[in-house]
Amino acid sequence: MLNISGLSEGIVLDHIKAGKSLDIYYQLGLNKLDSQIAIIKNAHSQKMGRKDIIKVEGDVLDRIDLDVLGYIDHSITVNIIRDSKIVEKRVLRLPKQITNVIHCKNPRCITSIEQELPHIFYLSDPEREIYRCRYCDERYTDKTR
Repeated sequence: MLNISGLSEGIVLDHIKAGKSLDIYYQLGLNKLDSQIAIIKNAHSQKMGRKDIIKVEGDVLDRIDLDVLGYIDHSITVNIIRDSKIVEKRVLRLPKQITNVIHCKNPRCITSIEQELPHIFYLSDPEREIYRCRYCDERYTDKTR
């Protein structure tokens, strides 16, 4: 069994769907951090069968947008590590609003004309996880969701 050393301080993103860790790595901008990062793919999980895990060393919680993470997959657990112990576990939710994470595909939307406008989407149907554009109300459809 593979053993990755523990963290003395940092965060562990656990219960990531197998194969999704690299997407999350780039969407959260972890590639821009100066921290030591371990990505564990296809780890054995009793609950999920297989899962991915991302470990990020250092005090980086304030540099990670948990709303983006909640949008990507709200079943991910965020473990906060201090003095080599889990001091807090955060459970994510679908954010009520996200900005510049997804983009409106409606060619008539103002965001297509005004390039500098932020792409803002609101959660219109939490049960079915549907987001709509704040400007034109276009439903966002993503083949991977």
